Amino acid sequence: MSDSKSGGQPDLDEELDRLQERVPHGVARVMRKVRSPAVAPYRIPVGVALTAGGVVGFLPILGFWMVPLGLAVLAHDVPVMRPPLARLLAKINGKRTG
Repeated sequence: MSDSKSGGQPDLDEELDRLQERVPHGVARVMRKVRSPAVAPYRIPVGVALTAGGVVGFLPILGFWMVPLGLAVLAHDVPVMRPPLARLLAKINGKRTG
Protein backbone atom coordinates (compact mmCIF):
# COMPACT_ATOMS: atom_id res chain seq x y z
CA MET A 1 0.00 0.00 0.00
CA SER A 2 1.40 3.36 -0.97
CA ASP A 3 1.26 6.10 1.63
CA SER A 4 1.77 8.96 -0.77
CA LYS A 5 0.84 10.50 -4.02
CA SER A 6 4.10 12.30 -4.71
CA GLY A 7 7.39 10.52 -4.14
CA GLY A 8 7.33 9.41 -0.52
CA GLN A 9 5.50 12.39 0.91
CA PRO A 10 2.57 11.54 3.20
CA ASP A 11 -0.96 12.28 2.02
CA LEU A 12 -3.04 14.52 4.29
CA ASP A 13 -6.28 12.58 3.87
CA GLU A 14 -4.57 9.26 4.68
CA GLU A 15 -2.90 10.72 7.75
CA LEU A 16 -6.16 12.27 8.95
CA ASP A 17 -7.85 8.88 8.51
CA ARG A 18 -5.12 7.23 10.61
CA LEU A 19 -5.43 9.88 13.31
CA GLN A 20 -9.22 9.61 13.29
CA GLU A 21 -8.93 5.90 14.11
CA ARG A 22 -6.84 6.67 17.21
CA VAL A 23 -8.85 9.47 18.81
CA PRO A 24 -11.95 9.07 21.02
CA HIS A 25 -15.28 8.54 19.27
CA GLY A 26 -16.57 12.07 19.96
CA VAL A 27 -13.46 13.69 18.51
CA ALA A 28 -13.58 11.38 15.47
CA ARG A 29 -17.20 12.38 14.88
CA VAL A 30 -16.27 16.08 14.90
CA MET A 31 -13.34 15.37 12.55
CA ARG A 32 -15.69 13.62 10.11
CA LYS A 33 -18.08 16.58 10.17
CA VAL A 34 -15.31 19.13 9.62
CA ARG A 35 -13.88 17.11 6.73
CA SER A 36 -17.26 16.61 5.00
CA PRO A 37 -18.00 18.51 1.78
CA ALA A 38 -21.17 19.97 3.31
CA VAL A 39 -19.18 22.30 5.59
CA ALA A 40 -16.68 23.41 2.93
CA PRO A 41 -18.04 27.00 2.77
CA TYR A 42 -17.47 27.40 6.51
CA ARG A 43 -13.99 25.86 6.87
CA ILE A 44 -11.92 28.85 5.72
CA PRO A 45 -13.75 31.45 7.87
CA VAL A 46 -13.60 29.14 10.90
CA GLY A 47 -9.90 28.42 10.29
CA VAL A 48 -9.12 32.13 10.02
CA ALA A 49 -11.17 32.88 13.15
CA LEU A 50 -9.42 30.16 15.16
CA THR A 51 -5.98 31.32 14.03
CA ALA A 52 -6.77 34.98 14.74
CA GLY A 53 -8.22 34.09 18.13
CA GLY A 54 -5.11 32.12 18.97
CA VAL A 55 -2.89 35.09 18.22
CA VAL A 56 -4.51 36.89 21.15
CA GLY A 57 -4.34 33.73 23.24
CA PHE A 58 -3.14 35.60 26.30
CA LEU A 59 -6.71 36.88 26.77
CA PRO A 60 -9.21 34.90 28.87
CA ILE A 61 -11.15 32.12 27.11
CA LEU A 62 -9.01 32.36 23.97
CA GLY A 63 -5.86 30.30 23.90
CA PHE A 64 -2.74 29.64 21.90
CA TRP A 65 -4.13 26.14 21.20
CA MET A 66 -6.38 27.81 18.63
CA VAL A 67 -3.50 28.60 16.23
CA PRO A 68 -2.58 25.00 15.28
CA LEU A 69 -6.24 24.00 15.19
CA GLY A 70 -7.05 26.92 12.87
CA LEU A 71 -4.12 26.08 10.60
CA ALA A 72 -5.23 22.45 10.47
CA VAL A 73 -8.75 23.48 9.45
CA LEU A 74 -7.35 25.84 6.81
CA ALA A 75 -5.03 23.16 5.43
CA HIS A 76 -8.00 21.13 4.26
CA ASP A 77 -8.84 23.83 1.67
CA VAL A 78 -5.48 25.57 1.09
CA PRO A 79 -3.31 23.25 -1.04
CA VAL A 80 0.02 24.82 -0.06
CA MET A 81 -0.63 23.97 3.61
CA ARG A 82 -1.46 20.30 3.01
CA PRO A 83 2.09 18.84 2.71
CA PRO A 84 3.47 20.38 5.92
CA LEU A 85 0.41 19.28 7.90
CA ALA A 86 0.60 15.81 6.36
CA ARG A 87 4.26 15.51 7.44
CA LEU A 88 3.38 16.66 10.96
CA LEU A 89 0.49 14.19 11.19
CA ALA A 90 2.74 11.39 9.91
CA LYS A 91 5.10 12.09 12.81
CA ILE A 92 2.20 12.25 15.26
CA ASN A 93 0.84 9.00 13.87
CA GLY A 94 4.24 7.38 14.38
CA LYS A 95 5.22 6.98 10.78
CA ARG A 96 8.68 8.05 9.71
CA THR A 97 9.00 10.23 6.63
CA GLY A 98 12.10 10.48 4.48
